[in-house]
Amino acid sequence: MTHTEKETKGLYRPIMLALETATMCGSVALVAENRCLAEFSLQTGETHSRRLLAGVDRILQETGIDWPDVDAVAVSLGPGSFTGLRIGLATAKGLAMAGGAKLIGVGTLDGLAAQLYAAGEVLICPVLDARKKEVYCSFYRCDSLGIPRRLEEYLVISPEALCARIAEPVVLLGDGAALYGDLFREKLVDLLRMPPANVYFPRAAAIGLLALDKWQQKEFLDPAAAEPIYIRPSEAELHLRK
Repeated sequence: MTHTEKETKGLYRPIMLALETATMCGSVALVAENRCLAEFSLQTGETHSRRLLAGVDRILQETGIDWPDVDAVAVSLGPGSFTGLRIGLATAKGLAMAGGAKLIGVGTLDGLAAQLYAAGEVLICPVLDARKKEVYCSFYRCDSLGIPRRLEEYLVISPEALCARIAEPVVLLGDGAALYGDLFREKLVDLLRMPPANVYFPRAAAIGLLALDKWQQKEFLDPAAAEPIYIRPSEAELHLRK
């Protein structure tokens, strides 16, 4: 019996702990065997550092999963809030190294798009607030299996410039879609499709389920070298350049 087929507490391996801290809505999940075992999400004005580990402890206790049973820690790499991404990755690195688990990184926009599984041929565009009147975004379309596949690189552009790139029906989701909703409705008119509210924010469960594929491909991160996906330089980097 292989490691991925090995059964632990009635669950097939790998067992994945997933962290999502790219936006104000922090999320922690446990996934295994292509299903979510538990998920905890909370949106507050506090930083993720004040509640992230408490969320991890809570879902481990509720599911009865012990640290030795966790095979990998998956983390949302960005783009997103610089502070949130740093907190999430630092926590994931620490947990992975302390528990002897693998570390897996997943793009935040990839995880957000994955929540629209089997969306047909319609264009999918996750949009996150990038501040400075810009958004992080990319375009996806579902393949023959219903899995959203990214069509191009991650972008950081103005909402107006994003609208200029859209010439077909598109589903917009994410906090950027909500923040600039009036503009998108005005510019896109009949091309705009709005998804259910429950898929509007990034979820750790989606990050964990995408990480299961990366586990199979052995796409692991080096905890000592892993970095978030920022897209653009941080304010600290800009000040250093000056």
